[in-house]
Amino acid sequence: MPTTITIDPVTRIEGHLSVEITVDTVGGQPQVVSARSAGTMFRGFEVILIGRDPRDAAPYTQRICGVCPVPHALAACLALDQAFGVAPPDNGRILRNLVAGANFLDSHLLHFYHLSVLDYVNTAGLLDRAPWIPRYNFPDMVTGATAATLVSHYVTAFAMRRKAHQMGALFGGRLPHVGSFVVGGCTDTVTAEKIAAFRSLLTELRDFINNVYLPDANLLAGQFPSYYQLGQGYGNLLAFGVFDLNASGTNKLLGPGRYTEGAGGAVDPGQITEQVTYAWYTEASGNKHPAQGLTEPYPDKPGAYTWCKAPSYDGKPHELGPLARMWVNNEYNNGISTMDRIVARALETKKIADAMDGWLDELVPGGPVYTPSSIPEQATAAGLTEAPRGALGHWLDVTNSVISRYQVVTPTNWNGAPRNDQGQAGPLEAALVGVPVTDIDQPVEVLRVVHSVDPCMACAVHMLRPGDRAPRAEVLIRPGIA
Repeated sequence: MPTTITIDPVTRIEGHLSVEITVDTVGGQPQVVSARSAGTMFRGFEVILIGRDPRDAAPYTQRICGVCPVPHALAACLALDQAFGVAPPDNGRILRNLVAGANFLDSHLLHFYHLSVLDYVNTAGLLDRAPWIPRYNFPDMVTGATAATLVSHYVTAFAMRRKAHQMGALFGGRLPHVGSFVVGGCTDTVTAEKIAAFRSLLTELRDFINNVYLPDANLLAGQFPSYYQLGQGYGNLLAFGVFDLNASGTNKLLGPGRYTEGAGGAVDPGQITEQVTYAWYTEASGNKHPAQGLTEPYPDKPGAYTWCKAPSYDGKPHELGPLARMWVNNEYNNGISTMDRIVARALETKKIADAMDGWLDELVPGGPVYTPSSIPEQATAAGLTEAPRGALGHWLDVTNSVISRYQVVTPTNWNGAPRNDQGQAGPLEAALVGVPVTDIDQPVEVLRVVHSVDPCMACAVHMLRPGDRAPRAEVLIRPGIA
């Protein structure tokens, strides 16, 4: 008989992802035969922004995520630049790139060392206290000296992430929520002293990336080669592109592109729609381009199972993230799988860090950092960029000088999408089908695939029990019969 279990919440992320899998024996091997990915909390930032000053978009939307808020500020400012009819001067553009780059480095290190690698390491005798227990101890996990080395680097990575925050705060004012991003550029100033301080921290990070992170990613890939054949999903990839290298944004460090049903192609944002048959939103919210999108919650909707809509490109689910960016830019084309996502992310980290060192040379101390502007009476605009987890879009309407419509489509909304109107599984749901489950009480193979897409449903939200001030994260595995 098939068995259905729910991993709720999936831990080592912000905690609002629930994954339900049905396991059955196929060819003598218990494996996932179907999956449902659910975002379990309604945020409603699009509703919050209606009626507000358009310039509120950057600080407000950053609160969507505590891990990657800078890309939300960037997407909002790109939309505002378009709506206000301005472009940042070179200093402002480069400062945005440097602060966003610092956030990418922080997030990629976070993903590998603190959200993913412990799925592969037996930490018994190394991390024997909360929050590392309770834990899975799976037979294929690395042990001994290799485990000790990875745990040591796990600890060091905390310090490296702190340096990434310090680095970004030099031009961002503060991190994780950046204070300097505004319509038309940045509010911070460029000085030789700040450039030198930024480069000093970046040099330390580049050394860690080159001599620790990349070797560790290759070590993990060598230890778990079977994961190059697990978690493939549809194989459709999409990227909007990120890190503008010119004022018009037509040249980027990582450009836009897609890979759909085995063929590459350009990205036409007009081909994006969001569907809601299986999401807790009214039917009026569905089958629309985000520029016409609505956010009308319907929590009692029959048949729905998530607060995530189902975005698609030309009617097809697509996966986003570092692998998608590196693939469409011909930087990494080894394959599409759990391990490919991990390796591509590490290689992208090096590419971004190396580029940041060159951007520092392009800054002009004392030069202008923003272009003044005024609020338009009417405007329609979009800000398309990338967060560490993938393509990010903000769509904005201004009416009578206030926000009249705001729609955000996040990377995890794509990756963690439910079934679409045609009943096609979302990218993560599809990637889980066929994954072996050796021990139903320790579905670590499933967690490895889930963590490889670095899902983030609604960051910086915690659960408190009455009378207990401490935040808690729990794993509940509920067996049942499908």
